[in-house]
Amino acid sequence: MIATVKSVHTAGVSLAVRPDLVVVGARGAHDRSDFLLVRVETSAGISGIGEVSATLSWSGEDAVTAEHVIRQVLAPAIIGQPLVPVAALQSRMDLALAGNPFTKAGMSIALWDAYARTLDVPLAAALGGPFRTEVPIKCSLSGDGERLRRVHAAARAAGFASFKVKIGMDVDADSERVALARGLAGPQTLLGLDANGGYSRRDAERALERVRGHGPAFLEQPVEPGDLEGMRELRGRGLPIVADESVFGMGDLVHVVRAQACDVVSLYVGKSGGPEQAVAMGRVAEAFGVEVLIGSNGELGVGAAAQLHVACALPRLCEDIPSDIIGAYYYDEDVLAAPLDSDGVRVRLPDAPGLGVELQEDVRELLR
Repeated sequence: MIATVKSVHTAGVSLAVRPDLVVVGARGAHDRSDFLLVRVETSAGISGIGEVSATLSWSGEDAVTAEHVIRQVLAPAIIGQPLVPVAALQSRMDLALAGNPFTKAGMSIALWDAYARTLDVPLAAALGGPFRTEVPIKCSLSGDGERLRRVHAAARAAGFASFKVKIGMDVDADSERVALARGLAGPQTLLGLDANGGYSRRDAERALERVRGHGPAFLEQPVEPGDLEGMRELRGRGLPIVADESVFGMGDLVHVVRAQACDVVSLYVGKSGGPEQAVAMGRVAEAFGVEVLIGSNGELGVGAAAQLHVACALPRLCEDIPSDIIGAYYYDEDVLAAPLDSDGVRVRLPDAPGLGVELQEDVRELLR
C-alpha cells in the first residue's frame, strides 16, 4: 500500500551569521538567516525534513510568508495524497500557489527526503545519481581593508582554498577590493568575482578592464537579471560569465540559453523550486553546453544537505569553478546533530538514507 502524506509541521529558526564571515554585496548584507524548517510525516510513519532558505531582499519570501502559505495553502493541497510520485505533489502545490519557489522547495525537500528514506537510499540516488560523492566548494569574500583581511583569515582558517569576491557596487572601490583579495589569496588561488547584478552594462565593462590584471577566474551576474544582451556581450571579453539571479525556474534557463548569455549557470534548490527541478534544469543546461554549479543563499544544514545531494545527482558539474555548499560555515550554530563532512576544500555525500542528516534534539522538538 502506498503511503500518503499524513501531516506537515513547521518551525522558524533564526541564526546570526558569524561576524567575520558576513557577506556584503550589491544586494546588501546577509548577517542573519531567518529560515523555516519543514517536517512531513507519512502514513507509514516515515518523516522527511526540509528547509525554506529564503530572504525577502533576494527572493521576496521569508519564514513568515513561507509559514503562512504552507499552513493555509500547500499543506492542505497535499495532505492525504499519495507520497509517490513526488512530482504529482509538486504539481498540486504549483496549482495551489503561484510563484514562491523557495517555499515550495522547502516542502519539496521534505517530501523527497521522506521518499528516499522510504526507499532506504540517499536522496542523490532517488534523484538519479550519484555521479560523484564529493563536491569542491569556495567561499565568498566581501568588505574592504581590514574587514576583508579578517574575512579572508577566517575563511582560510576554516580550510577554504578557493574564493569569490563581492563587487557590483562602485567600480573604483571594487577594483581596490579585488586587488587586495588577490594579494591576500596569492597568485595561484582561484579567485572569482560576483557582482549580484549590481552594475550597469557600461560599469561592468569598466570594472572588467580594471580587474583583468588580477586574474579573475569568472564573473558572476555582472548586470541586472533581465539584461541578457549585456551578459552575452560581456562573454566576448574572455572571462567565463556565470548567470545566477537571471535564472530561477526552467523558463528563465531557456531564455538564458537561447540568448547565449552565459557560460555557466548557478542553480539553487530554492530558486528551482525543489531538488527534482534543480536536477532537471541541470540536465537541460548540459544538453545545450552550459556548465552548472550549485549556488548559495546562506543555507542552514538541511538546505546545504539538499544542495549536496542535487550536486551529486547532476550528470555534469562544473569542474573549473567550485560550488557554494558552504552554509554551515557562516554560523556558529547549526540545526544538525552532526555537520556535513567538509574541510573547506570539498564536501562529501553522507552514506545514509534521504538527506543523510538528522536535526538536533531541541530542533526536532520544535517540529513535533
